[in-house]
Amino acid sequence: MTKLLHFQQTWQEIRPKIGLNYFIFFLISLSFILFLFKLTRSRKLNLPPSPPKLPVIGNIHHVGTLPHRSLQALSEKYGPLMLLHMGHVPTLIVSSAKAAGEMMKTHDIVFANRPQTTAASIFFHGCVDVGFAPFGDYWRKVRKICVQELLGPKMVQSFHHVREEEAAGLIDKIRFACHSGTSVNLSEMLISVSSNVVSRCVVGRKAEKEGGNSKFGELTRTVMVQMTAFSFGDLFPYLGWMDTLTGLIPRLKATSSALDSFIDQVIEEHRSLESDGDSCAQTDFLQALLQLQKNGKLDVQLTRDNIIAVVLVVAQKVKEAEIT
Repeated sequence: MTKLLHFQQTWQEIRPKIGLNYFIFFLISLSFILFLFKLTRSRKLNLPPSPPKLPVIGNIHHVGTLPHRSLQALSEKYGPLMLLHMGHVPTLIVSSAKAAGEMMKTHDIVFANRPQTTAASIFFHGCVDVGFAPFGDYWRKVRKICVQELLGPKMVQSFHHVREEEAAGLIDKIRFACHSGTSVNLSEMLISVSSNVVSRCVVGRKAEKEGGNSKFGELTRTVMVQMTAFSFGDLFPYLGWMDTLTGLIPRLKATSSALDSFIDQVIEEHRSLESDGDSCAQTDFLQALLQLQKNGKLDVQLTRDNIIAVVLVVAQKVKEAEIT
């Protein structure tokens, strides 16, 4: 009994010391682990300079309402190659011709892929187009088709009458405006002519009509606007569900559905003309894709989604070129 009481008394005296020792050991171990982690990261990641970032949003607050001016000011302070964290997305900013040449020529394969945004995934059916598809065998084959069937010298020359007709129509509009004494917006007219030329070459239809917009021109403009809309999922992947609450996903799907319906209608018209033996000598890009799909001589499979995505991205890239 005496020994038991002595043991209890001794235990009461040393227990606080043991707890304190364990706590000190835990702090030392944690500090050592954090030191090793920081040392390892500093050795592995040789990152470009970056302005201080805030929790969660990163460097979004540095961009401002005029991104081109904000990025210019940041590049003067942090150099021609800097790293910004747009939310949870690390973004490399290149502000010199030399660095851009290194990326686009010397290391072009490393930087070949584009981020598959929420809008691109919906509009281009999982990014099976030529603009957002991952660099690889599929991308090379689809790009080859685009170059040969749309941008080849023979194909470009075959559309000379389209360019002549649209240019003649533009001159007629200006002549009519001069005779009637009305003003004209030459910028809008030139964009309309360019859009019609591209649309007739791609799908065989005008993008613009007299007295208003045709469906294809209106849809491609809507796609261009929605492609640049803010998406939580693009910058904060774990907040992608908020794009549904804000209405972005429903709007993207509605536009995609309308565009798919339009192109499906044009595809059926092309197939009907071909089955009736009434196909004209002029072949547009969509008709060329349908013919390649029918022949089955391609190394890559062209499904409906592939055709729609490729046709849309070709029209979209020309729209972007018109604006810039």
